[in-house]
Amino acid sequence: MISSEPEPTPPTSPAPRTVARGVTTHVAPRRDALVLTGERTLPGIPDERYWFARHVVAYEYAATLVARHAPTSPAPQHPGPTVLDAGCGEGYGLAMLAEAGAGRVVGVDLDATVVAHVEATYVVTDPRIEVAAAELMTLPLADDAVDLTVSFQVIEHLHDIPGYLASLRRVTAPDGAVLIATPNRLTFTPDSEVPVNPFHTREFTAAELTDELTRAGFVVEEVLGLHHGERLAAVEAQRGTALPELLGATAPEHWDADLRELVHATEPDGFMLRTDDLDASLDLLAVCRIAPGP
Repeated sequence: MISSEPEPTPPTSPAPRTVARGVTTHVAPRRDALVLTGERTLPGIPDERYWFARHVVAYEYAATLVARHAPTSPAPQHPGPTVLDAGCGEGYGLAMLAEAGAGRVVGVDLDATVVAHVEATYVVTDPRIEVAAAELMTLPLADDAVDLTVSFQVIEHLHDIPGYLASLRRVTAPDGAVLIATPNRLTFTPDSEVPVNPFHTREFTAAELTDELTRAGFVVEEVLGLHHGERLAAVEAQRGTALPELLGATAPEHWDADLRELVHATEPDGFMLRTDDLDASLDLLAVCRIAPGP
């Protein structure tokens, strides 16, 4: 089984949006069959690079867990851990998890267009990757079928959060790990408990997320906060405005040259995961374990 015990973690488009992303949207470019709407991020779009790199950090963390438990020489009887990505979106995370050494990576998403894109882009190139269209509350997997479940930037979109968490718990094997990432309500929608983003139903603080996961029966071993690294933090301090707010204030074509260069050059290592100052973090990453039965 995959242990969720963390290791030390190193610091790591014409669609204008407000700080909440997706509140103000314009016609966006297409990448294959997918459209950038503000509901999910997509790779390969320079003006989206800040948001994409920010999301990749959670997958990099998950990939380190997979790599620690992947066999050095995969064999049919030891193919590597089975990983579920619940709410897989575009599918880039599936490829990252497979590359890290997973023996089987299952993506599930409700959107049929997204699933077709994943099939055409990732499933055809890697036999370890599969995808299904399904509700996350009724995952098409047997009990205890996976060693690691990841669900990133999903929980804030759902209405039946207890049902969703019960479904994740059902399919994750005892002593398996569950990773949940979500925006930090205190910085994503400051001064309000009501999400401004029309795609969000509920957002969480670190304490609220921990309480929700604990009530669902997860053992929450750690909550990490995603923060800007040195360069992004310096730009934010210099400009006196939070970067997400700054990026959402105008359409990308109206960004100044320095801001555009910053966004286009943003990499996942421009962010860092930390255990301190969670209330000031951009995103939260809960590291959970499924306790073995009696």
